[in-house]
Amino acid sequence: MSDTMKEKDITIQESTTPIIDTDAYAPQKMADRVAQVAITKVNLGIFTTLFLSILAGVFIALGIQLAMLVTHTATSSYGLNALVGGVVFTMALILIVITGAELFTGNCLIGMSFFARKITGKDLTRNLIIAFIGNFLGALSVVFWIYISAQWTINDFLLGAKIVIAANDKVNMSFGVAFARGVLCNALVCLGIWLCFSARNNLDKILSLLWPISCLIACGFEHCVVNMWLIPMGIVLKSDRFVIAAAEKVQGGNLDLSNLTFFNGFLIDNLCPVVLGNLFGGIILVAGVYWFIYLRPSKK
Repeated sequence: MSDTMKEKDITIQESTTPIIDTDAYAPQKMADRVAQVAITKVNLGIFTTLFLSILAGVFIALGIQLAMLVTHTATSSYGLNALVGGVVFTMALILIVITGAELFTGNCLIGMSFFARKITGKDLTRNLIIAFIGNFLGALSVVFWIYISAQWTINDFLLGAKIVIAANDKVNMSFGVAFARGVLCNALVCLGIWLCFSARNNLDKILSLLWPISCLIACGFEHCVVNMWLIPMGIVLKSDRFVIAAAEKVQGGNLDLSNLTFFNGFLIDNLCPVVLGNLFGGIILVAGVYWFIYLRPSKK
């Protein structure tokens, strides 16, 4: 075979060999992918969205339960222990993203598509309301199962004490503090989800979620779905005298649990400002900003 023929064969072979691109998607492509996913999400049936949302609530509850478990005996190195709790909590977002569950806070990112007029305000509101209800049901179901399992009694009730103390701290925040922590929390959640749209595979998604989600838990920011499990769990456990004894031992004195109630403490004092903060942080600070940068119609 002549050299010319060999060169021609090599050229043909190279032209027919598929090119596999393993680089992360560029931000403009990420924005386009968010827009397409948003259309898919808002076109899901009500019951499909609801059950996927229930699963997300379950995953978040299990994630924060794990974070409570691994940090409940910590007495020093507060920052390092908080980081460990954040790292293990990332399990919840990994389960949500990879299994396709519907998380109220994460779905705020599809506000990009609303701003780009690819979905309507009604579509966005409907998705967020169903996701919120489903997340609440899922989180509350885990309150039941964790309580029945008696897992909170381990280590002489110290795990239960950790949950009660954490829940009580949350219901005694001022409106402004809870709102600001909610803003910061969901900015990080939506940034983590945004990074996932750059991913080519599941490992990329896991690594994309790790640091933003670890940061929000380690810094003590307020996630409404986390609180849908943590505060009701604390309310249930505050009636157990062994848990309270362990909590008071940890605190070194009597605990004032008067505001650890479902209606005033949880729904009014915590959930309302945290939800508002989560919405602002996700829809305005992340979805709105990235819409403005990548999807806003250009004026030439």
